Amino acid sequence: MKIDLSGKTAVVTGSTTGIGFAIARGLAGCGATVVVNGRTPVAVARAVAAITAATPLAEVRGAADLGTATGCDAVVNAEPECDILVNNVGVFIPRDFFDIPDSEWTRFFEVNVMSGVRLSRAYMPAMLARNWGRIVFLSSESALNIPVEMIHYGFTKTAVLSISRGLAKRAAGTGVTVNAVLPGPTLSEGVEEMLRDAAQKSGQSIEQAAVAFVKAKRPSSILQRPATAEEVANMVVYAVSPQASATTGASLRVDGGVVDTIA
Repeated sequence: MKIDLSGKTAVVTGSTTGIGFAIARGLAGCGATVVVNGRTPVAVARAVAAITAATPLAEVRGAADLGTATGCDAVVNAEPECDILVNNVGVFIPRDFFDIPDSEWTRFFEVNVMSGVRLSRAYMPAMLARNWGRIVFLSSESALNIPVEMIHYGFTKTAVLSISRGLAKRAAGTGVTVNAVLPGPTLSEGVEEMLRDAAQKSGQSIEQAAVAFVKAKRPSSILQRPATAEEVANMVVYAVSPQASATTGASLRVDGGVVDTIA
């Protein structure tokens, strides 16, 4: 199967590192024009340079922070055309429920949920008018297995599942598909940072600490290791491809079997 996204413009949020960067690089490798998004101009420029170096013929541009409505408006004004929207941007911080203030609940909701709502609301009407478009929301296995140490994160990822399913129904009978991708534990830069102290204290490498984390905190994992960012990106690249035209309203799990169900 050869995925060709030539002539398509893809906006990938939160794409300067981790899963988002891997998705942006994968889409560029398939010929799409890719709009990279991050919190700082320096991070965006670094990601654009790295993707261009890996795929010299790719057209890659940068965009603004999406943590606020103003930031979303700036992206849409700068990039009014979008065939593929990947709502990946998100924040996560382990924190006990009783220590999470209202401001953190609001921040998580704004970044993890409302950024995707705002951009989908802005870009989807034109997709429907063209009768072709792809929207993917990055959810998480934490949407189904709510982590006790990150309840505020899990709730946002459950919300994303509801939105993606509802938007798929909104696009019923058209060439526009909307799906959610649910990664499990993934060895991204953010997870590496979270595990750094534990790795140093135990004398393990980050990779060894990550495997130990999966076995201890996600014992139902069939993979028994974290996924790589590229492994998650592969699912997203397929979901936005022309070949995935009959896949919509789906929750596509790349969780290594963490969610213990046959459905």
